[in-house]
Amino acid sequence: MDVFVNELSIHGQFPDVATFRVAFGQLMAMRAAAARFGREVYCGRGLLSAEATPGTPLLQIIQRLPEATRRSALQWMTRGGPFWDDIRRHRHDDWLESLGRIVTDSTVGEAAYRSLHGFTCSLISVTPSDWDLSPVTVTWRRNDAALDDRDTELENWRVATALEEWLDGAPLPVQSWDHLQEISTRRFAGLRFGGTCFDPLAGVPFAKNAAERILFLCDVLDRLSHAFDESGARTLDGQRMYQDYFTGDNALFSDSSDTEKHNFRNQLTFPHPTDPDSRLFCTWHGKVSRMTLRLHYAWSGQAGDPIYVVYVGPKITRR
Repeated sequence: MDVFVNELSIHGQFPDVATFRVAFGQLMAMRAAAARFGREVYCGRGLLSAEATPGTPLLQIIQRLPEATRRSALQWMTRGGPFWDDIRRHRHDDWLESLGRIVTDSTVGEAAYRSLHGFTCSLISVTPSDWDLSPVTVTWRRNDAALDDRDTELENWRVATALEEWLDGAPLPVQSWDHLQEISTRRFAGLRFGGTCFDPLAGVPFAKNAAERILFLCDVLDRLSHAFDESGARTLDGQRMYQDYFTGDNALFSDSSDTEKHNFRNQLTFPHPTDPDSRLFCTWHGKVSRMTLRLHYAWSGQAGDPIYVVYVGPKITRR
């Protein structure tokens, strides 16, 4: 679950520094609450440019705060992050709107896009503001006439105690590659994991975001394996998942190229997870772009057939 600072909730509405200081204190309290539960709070690199009081950017206001608060805030917003811009998923031409305005290229747009693609995301906003409501509904308007518009709702936290209460009941974030393996093999009934499929992660520095992405890839495959009606035809939800995750230049899943299949045939052939006498040539894979990790799998594409996950680790077909 990812938490994002909604910079749109800072829009010059505070009459003076003293009033904003109270709201900013609540924002920092929400960040501290998230940290107590092992959660990072993402902000945008442009957050410091948001106007806190009319004509005055947030950076200038923060510089007037007490030293400890100022140092902590600037470390977070200028160097520490994490910054959603670095792991951005939505494109500049994606049409995302909320509360009657376009939210493309904003934190709200990014959180909504991730939510629509299976991630659990929420916002934190300062109050009072135009965003003093929850949930926040965001619509993704699709340019392709064959695709329906889609809506998502984002929890929008404005008080630290409410966020803390919710986090107390939320699943813990992934703590290690071993923890990732434990969660994956327990959670996804439609997947069959090879006994050594997570071994290639040994020696790879653990990264929570990468682990969460691998869980998401597994979740997509698991849901797709069940997305069939009684006649064996793919359901509407299955068709949407295929369109969203398996097509286009930025698809999360793709097949290896013909050259890769030829040059890396041995490396792309794996022991069958349930039949020791068989091997599987697995060229289809899910992607974790930030660390160049891959999840290779084999599946007939037919209703009722399991998906065999045979490899999770660094990209095999490196040149």
